[in-house]
Amino acid sequence: MNVRKFSAKTSREAWRLVRDALGPDAVILSNRTINGMVEILALAPEDMSALAEPVIEKPVVSESTLAALGAKRLSDAAPAAPSPFGAGRPIDSDQASNLADALAASRGATQPKEKIAPELNEVMSELRSMRGMLESQLAEIAWSSQQKREPIKAVVMRELLSAGFSASLARYLTQKLPSGEKPENGLNWVKSVLARNLNVVGNENEILEKGGVYALVGPTGVGKTTTTAKLAARCVMRHGAGKLALITTDGYRIGGYEQLRIYGKILGVMVHSVKDETDLRIALDELKNKHTVLIDTVGMGQRDKMVAEQIAMLSGTDCKVKRLLCLSATSTGETLNEVVRSYKGDGLAGCIMTKLDEAATVGNVLDVMIRQKLSLYYVANGQRVPEDLHVPNQHYLVDRAFKLKRETAPFQYQDEELPLLIATTAHAMNDKSLREVTLG
Repeated sequence: MNVRKFSAKTSREAWRLVRDALGPDAVILSNRTINGMVEILALAPEDMSALAEPVIEKPVVSESTLAALGAKRLSDAAPAAPSPFGAGRPIDSDQASNLADALAASRGATQPKEKIAPELNEVMSELRSMRGMLESQLAEIAWSSQQKREPIKAVVMRELLSAGFSASLARYLTQKLPSGEKPENGLNWVKSVLARNLNVVGNENEILEKGGVYALVGPTGVGKTTTTAKLAARCVMRHGAGKLALITTDGYRIGGYEQLRIYGKILGVMVHSVKDETDLRIALDELKNKHTVLIDTVGMGQRDKMVAEQIAMLSGTDCKVKRLLCLSATSTGETLNEVVRSYKGDGLAGCIMTKLDEAATVGNVLDVMIRQKLSLYYVANGQRVPEDLHVPNQHYLVDRAFKLKRETAPFQYQDEELPLLIATTAHAMNDKSLREVTLG
């Protein structure tokens, strides 16, 4: 096997060396940067047969088959956007998998699998890395070209990013933007799509009239206890103190029980404290005649293993406990995604947005609710009980997201920065949640 190494200062120059030496059908084995130099390992098409060691009896894969698997011409699968390299093409993931299987089969008769596996894994890792790099570069090139043809999309893209929406969702909506729209019309179209995909419970009778057992869950400091008190006050105003019961599982935080007990004393409602699933079962059985039961849970980080134990405790009771996840509008989109995944368990009834008054942008939390298909029950925007708890309106929230966008220069994206940002979304565009966004 005659593997050739080529080094140059830039990728373009290295690719040119490969093409000049081995031709346009060269097979690229690896591409990496070492000490500031781009190093490419390549193989001539005619040397592909050397990858398969001869087998004395009944060869599993012929040399011509291996050559056909590895030596695909660049022209057979040229990308829609112009390539920045103009030389040989790396093997894609499907070819690499076929090549790996063929190599393993052909060598299996003479070499143990444990000796082959590390080599194949290393090659596969290099190929995947190269594929990701090429996807990112092609996405950057495609966006730069589109940005020149349709500058309106760059304007809409900047607005979405400034409002706090993720780069992948912003790119998806920008790509689907109808052609020929004016900036204001394009932004209105985006707002309508966002509002259409934001699921809100516009009538609080879902909780106040139907009643039931609701547990407010979420990380520490997102406002679960205060929000529980706000909901409790609304229930008392609607049905009276006798129809409501409060339960707390917060036996860890200093003053956690006392805070809810003070709220309960003001409302004339007794607060019950439970430690585990057995206590919770007993408490809920004693309170089964109540119209509404609100459970204030102990806050814990989304990576804490106790989150799963808390979900199991709430799910293991005889009556159905509906979990409402409190999402702080001040958290980043990445953090909120982690929180939802951790607290989702066997399913959430919905969520409550908290700390709207403290957030610089709210596109982050709206983005997560749209992706995760969460029903928004309430929006909290202050500490007052019960005044600072509101029934959500999707159009108001989307409009507020764009009005709250950061106005300071350090947080604004410039035109020349957008292609670099787009390049990082190449892999994220395969996210299933994006394909489920309703456009019309």
